Amino acid sequence: MAARNAVDEAGSTKAWSPRLALLVAATFFMEFLDGTILTTAIPNIAADFRVPAADVNITMTAYLLTVAMGIPLSGWLAERFGARRIFCLAIVIFTVASLACSLSQDLPALTLSRIVQGCGGAMMVPVGTLLVLRGTPKADLLRATAFLVWPGLLAPVLAPLVGGALTTYLSWHWIFLINLPLGVAALLAALRLVPAAAGDHLRRLDWPGLFLTTLGVGALVAGLELASTHPDAPWAALSAGSGAVAVTFAVLWMRRTRNPLFDLGVFGTRTFRATATGGFVYRLTISSVPFLLPLMFQAGFGWSPLHAGAMVAAVFIGNIGIKPATTPLIRRFGFKPVLVFASVASAATFALCALLTAETPEPLTFALLVCSGAFRSIGFSAYASVQYADIVPAQLTSANTVSATLVQLAAAAGIAVGALLIRLFDGLSTFPEDPAGPFRGAFVTMAVLMLASTADSLFLPRHAGAEVSQRKAERI
Repeated sequence: MAARNAVDEAGSTKAWSPRLALLVAATFFMEFLDGTILTTAIPNIAADFRVPAADVNITMTAYLLTVAMGIPLSGWLAERFGARRIFCLAIVIFTVASLACSLSQDLPALTLSRIVQGCGGAMMVPVGTLLVLRGTPKADLLRATAFLVWPGLLAPVLAPLVGGALTTYLSWHWIFLINLPLGVAALLAALRLVPAAAGDHLRRLDWPGLFLTTLGVGALVAGLELASTHPDAPWAALSAGSGAVAVTFAVLWMRRTRNPLFDLGVFGTRTFRATATGGFVYRLTISSVPFLLPLMFQAGFGWSPLHAGAMVAAVFIGNIGIKPATTPLIRRFGFKPVLVFASVASAATFALCALLTAETPEPLTFALLVCSGAFRSIGFSAYASVQYADIVPAQLTSANTVSATLVQLAAAAGIAVGALLIRLFDGLSTFPEDPAGPFRGAFVTMAVLMLASTADSLFLPRHAGAEVSQRKAERI
């Protein structure tokens, strides 16, 4: 597939590179997969290390925390030292850390290796996206983001299957060893495909902004993790509350300083602001589904893990099946109608999930989950594209880093809110003598919450993102 050249507003030539987008998507997939794949291997790791299974959760928490806390710095690193150099460094760190994870002999060594792995992952996601966005004209942004969206859609669904298969038929070490050939291939491809560009050696780092933002994001993610695993402890609320305070002070600081870590002016763009309002709610609710479904099938219906995992794979089929149609749909109808449709349709599938029982014909359940995956894919693709539709080149790094941070927070919030809802409805006894009752309550609540995303989309301008969707006013 040949690159397509276009001339941007400043008169410079940009080249859309599908191969570069595919490379970045592949590295994203490694990073996203490693965030959740360890779940299925926890019993085996605990047995090898002779520790309680609950203690192994620290390796997942440490990884997710490191990724979330490292993202705010990644944008400055890319500007200061050059995006190509930082992206290649991220691949090397992630790959070497994966080897260290596989060689770990005890839990502290594995946890430390996961922290280093998270440092690499924190740079791969935003810096890789920045590389693709910088070289893509607005007319091709839909096609570029179509490549970048699929790792976030597929990884949470595939993680239980891949992790279970590797752990069952090989060993838990292969969860990390599989990254070695992938990392080497990605590095060689990056050295060939990523254009070299000099960094800005005069760019100063906003140390107070970095400290407050990193502290705030870390505390928020830690609080959300604690809320899903230890809801009775007061530390979840304290951590989340302190995180919110730190982020608030970070915002106040960056509004006053001359060289802020982020250009908060990006929120003045309505199409980008949608990623922090309706887009955040959409990602939160969608992220709860891969968490709620397997639990409902196993704890509520009494299915085996394999049976539940195979059924959840229907979401993956919907994600992939609809992908070739997402760009034509956005070009035909525009961003606003597509976002409204995706959120309403997703809310409907959540409500229908609440009606499922162990006696529901499995083909019907499978079809419902395929539809849920399809609507999920449409919404993800639309938000991923519209958020950059009206961002000027000078704000691209800030917009990209802020977006990556919000995505991490939404994913963590989705699991935390899902876990809290299960516990809430279990305590209320709203569904007596129904093992799946708490999950039904959670799905209904998520359906209602999704409608808040619909409301936000309804307030978007009619022709929002028209330069990207290429649907001009006269065609409406």
